[in-house]
Amino acid sequence: MSKKYNKGFTLIELIIVMVILGIMAAVAVPRYLDSISNAEESAENAIINSIRSGLKQYANNKLYSDGRAIWPDNPFDALSERPAGYTTDSNDADVDGEWTFDLSNSRITHQRADNSRYYWNYDKGIQTGDQASIGTLGSRQEL
Repeated sequence: MSKKYNKGFTLIELIIVMVILGIMAAVAVPRYLDSISNAEESAENAIINSIRSGLKQYANNKLYSDGRAIWPDNPFDALSERPAGYTTDSNDADVDGEWTFDLSNSRITHQRADNSRYYWNYDKGIQTGDQASIGTLGSRQEL
């Protein structure tokens, strides 16, 4: 009496495995894409927060040295170290990871890896006269 060993998987077993893998992929891919978007948004928030802090420090230094709290023409000048991807290109960001300051529109722009672009309005404030004041840095808006 010889024993037969059946080696391999049946077609039904393979189809079931493929269906399970398909369901897992359908759930995992959107979550992965969301996590990338959330990571880029967090990185943007960190850079904008460092710019806000740099602008406050810049204004304090100017108040101490010149007697007037002012902000620079380019908000990136308030940073001791500019973010990766910063360019002096005066146009809107058009390369993945690029940060620019568009002087003509007075806004900071950034392009994410998924080619979505965002901007933050920047107003340096009034720099001279009795009504001198520091400016504002707006919130994120889609470009």
